[in-house]
Amino acid sequence: MSLSTAFRSTRTRVLTGSAVVVALGAGVFGTVSASADTAPAAKPAAAQAAADASGRNVTQTSHLTIAAATKAAQAALDAAGKEKQKVSVAVVDRDGRALVTLRGDGAGPQSYEAAQEKAFTAVSWNAPTSELVKRLDSAPTLKDIPGTLFLAGGAPVTVKGAPVAGIGVAGAPSGDLDEKFAKAGVTALFR
Repeated sequence: MSLSTAFRSTRTRVLTGSAVVVALGAGVFGTVSASADTAPAAKPAAAQAAADASGRNVTQTSHLTIAAATKAAQAALDAAGKEKQKVSVAVVDRDGRALVTLRGDGAGPQSYEAAQEKAFTAVSWNAPTSELVKRLDSAPTLKDIPGTLFLAGGAPVTVKGAPVAGIGVAGAPSGDLDEKFAKAGVTALFR
């Protein structure tokens, strides 16, 4: 056998063997891909539809709209203005995130953050902050929770007994006044 014939024979065997390996690989890959694409996709979709239909795996909450939060904040600020008090007002959602914060003309720099913390505290415990101050006697470490402020001036907003927002006011000479203005914001939502 000549060298060129042996070379062609080896070359033919390598090319033929490579083609067979590629064909087998493609067939196996196609089979695995086809089975991976069809079977598992059908089961999760059916399970998801059943879970969604039952409603057992989901919960719904209510939240104030920005328009309602703005209305409440402005009502609280107006109530303070009628009594010539310079305050800040904050409205937070059910999760304690600020929706609207208004710093009234002449309000002290500490009032902005204090209003947010009072609103957060009111919605977190679903109670006016003046009531929560009384709880500190039996649980003094409550005041150590970050973002809370246990001073009068926060009022929760509830719908069907569940908290949906909190309104906090800070800057008046007393917490009683702050809370009076916060409650004016709550009242404005239900007029």
